[in-house]
Amino acid sequence: MKICVLRGDGIGPEITAEALRVLEALRSDGLPIETEQALIGGSAVDASGVPLPETTLTLAREADAVLLGAVGGPQWDGLPRDQRPERGLLGIRKSLELFANLRPAILYPELANASTLKPEIVAGLDIMIVRELTGDIYFGQPRGIEQRDGQTVGYNTMIYSEAEIRRIAKVSFEIAMKRNRRLCSVDKMNVLECTQLWRDVVSDVAKAYPDVELSHMLVDNAAMQLVRNPKQFDVMVTGNMFGDILSDEASMLTGSIGMLPSASLDAADKGMYEPSHGSAPDIAGKGLANPLATILSVAMMLRYTFAQEEAALRIEGAVKQVLADGLRTADIYEEGTTKVGTAAIGDAVLAAL
Repeated sequence: MKICVLRGDGIGPEITAEALRVLEALRSDGLPIETEQALIGGSAVDASGVPLPETTLTLAREADAVLLGAVGGPQWDGLPRDQRPERGLLGIRKSLELFANLRPAILYPELANASTLKPEIVAGLDIMIVRELTGDIYFGQPRGIEQRDGQTVGYNTMIYSEAEIRRIAKVSFEIAMKRNRRLCSVDKMNVLECTQLWRDVVSDVAKAYPDVELSHMLVDNAAMQLVRNPKQFDVMVTGNMFGDILSDEASMLTGSIGMLPSASLDAADKGMYEPSHGSAPDIAGKGLANPLATILSVAMMLRYTFAQEEAALRIEGAVKQVLADGLRTADIYEEGTTKVGTAAIGDAVLAAL
């Protein structure tokens, strides 16, 4: 089980360190885990001048899975666009053909009060958002900034092929089959031809999954419904840009984005696993970061890439035990619980394992 570890920037090194401790514990228990580290993002820019060095890409391609911390920080914001840390993240997703982004939004009972919504609205929340990751306006051509008739104009192209839509739809239906057999496809077909095609293709794929109840929703309504009645959703599938926005919105229903893992998979279930949150440079190096999303990303890795369901459940059970014991990092702390730092909550997870 060869894992490429990319610590990244900001709190990335701190949170991946705790995840690596969990992997080491599982290795000691007999899982044949090998890890090798490389640079990505701002740290790679500082070392080599580019956010995704060829050596990193080679190591990621040779590995069975990739564990990523986070990338970015204000010190790199002034760089040319192709040197910014985020280009490394987009680049590795594209190069590894990681087209299916899985972002669960699960509210643990112990954290019901951490959500900004009323507990009765979010209690028991368990949504899986499937986001297409390699197409859409983020990668569409043409794109750029240029002069037109004496005006500076910026432009991007939203584009999807039938094949791209069909493959992400199939992933979503397969996931729905393993859950509650309900799938909501999100688009903006009333004004965007690109997403009219999306709706048409998803509807066609649905014919092969008669046991899954398919619904369609416009993205603006979906954003409202996630706040109004989030438990109406089970699995949601949408394009790259809409998915970027909706998955962040859904993450905050759970009280903290610091609790939410993610997986980005290729057609053969090779994946890159990372927390849903960013690099949080304001708390980097202070031992305050919440590593639980990264640890839970390891559980997703074991489940989806390595088919080690028992090990995945062990990790998730350990995290639930830590929360039940009342330990909290600052982002999920509430009165009556015990506030601890990054390493201490990592210690607790290891003890629970």
